[in-house]
Amino acid sequence: MTDAPFVANLVAFGRALRSVGIPVTPAQTADLARALTWVDLTDRAQVFRTARAILVTRKEDLVLFETVFNLFWRHPEGQSVSTPRRPPAPRDRPRREGFTIATYAAFRARGELEERDVADRAGTFSDQERLQRKRFAEMSPEELEAARRLMRTFRWEASRRVTRRRTPDPSGSEIDLRGVLRHAGRLGALPAYLPRRTRAEKQRPVILLADVSGSMERYSKLVLQLFHTLMRSMSDVETFVFGTRLSRITPQLRLRNVDRALAEAAHHVVDWAGGTRIGACLGDFNRTWSRRVLRRGAIVVVVSDGCDRGDPEALAQEMRYLQHRCHRLIWLNPHAGHEDYAPRVAGMAAALPFVDDFLPARDIRSLKEFADTLARVRGGARRARIGRTEVSRGIPRVESDTRFDYVSS
Repeated sequence: MTDAPFVANLVAFGRALRSVGIPVTPAQTADLARALTWVDLTDRAQVFRTARAILVTRKEDLVLFETVFNLFWRHPEGQSVSTPRRPPAPRDRPRREGFTIATYAAFRARGELEERDVADRAGTFSDQERLQRKRFAEMSPEELEAARRLMRTFRWEASRRVTRRRTPDPSGSEIDLRGVLRHAGRLGALPAYLPRRTRAEKQRPVILLADVSGSMERYSKLVLQLFHTLMRSMSDVETFVFGTRLSRITPQLRLRNVDRALAEAAHHVVDWAGGTRIGACLGDFNRTWSRRVLRRGAIVVVVSDGCDRGDPEALAQEMRYLQHRCHRLIWLNPHAGHEDYAPRVAGMAAALPFVDDFLPARDIRSLKEFADTLARVRGGARRARIGRTEVSRGIPRVESDTRFDYVSS
């Protein structure tokens, strides 16, 4: 085993491995010489596995080592060995010619591409774009169904609020003292790092109120479909409808099937397509439901055209109370959005001063704007807490011919 020719062969074998890029040190060659004294040199498999275990340190060199081993130990000493080389690196490989106008023209010249007539559609709108610009009042039943499917593709989410609860956060601003004690009790010593925490965030509750009176009959079904989509997309949503009385339809709209949910809601509401008493219905909501649902910075959304047969002063009082109870009050009007629009009806004129966001709801684009507004609602100036006995103080009297210029937000 200590024969000079054998040692020379091992050195030449290590040199051959290094020439193809396999790192082999003299110490590894010496270890291989000592290891071969413990194996049967007549067994080629034992010699191969021993040499591979000592000389190969990278997985990607296994195949290359086997090739060099078979070539080297097959030839007698002194004969040149043609050793393979590594494949070129990706940066050294020739680049494939990309697609250009010249290559496309050469491909067309071969006659392999079938000629086709393509109609010129430049300057035209797709059906979806045309549908987004069309008013709901002018849509056919098929277009309303397509609009409902398009609404479901929107990303419906309410803004988030900072809660009082804390959650672990490595980059938090506070040290988690309870976490420090837990780590110290588990390790029996102070931890190597101080766990931190931050205040958790949670989605704001959303309260939906829709007008289903006679003046809103053409929009009522689409509005309820919108409410069903919002309930399926977000958590902590309450839905109400009103005409001459207030009705809660949250359990009905929780059904997965939209047609069945709308049928159950229509069966539950008794004043569908009737008169309108917005002030009285909002008063019923403020007395019965506000303490239950207007919590933790709720967002209230009212969908109505503002036509009211009740007292405008009573509506203004209830609107002021509702605005101070919620975090944000959004009003959607299907007639708004036109440059010539003005709230000429007494109910809309009385409610508008207490609305935080007055948005149109006349087409798909306006609903997309509403979705963006709902997601980016942030905390504003803190309103003073008021009671129901203080609501009527300081409210100006609203006459039936009062007009406010509408400014698109």
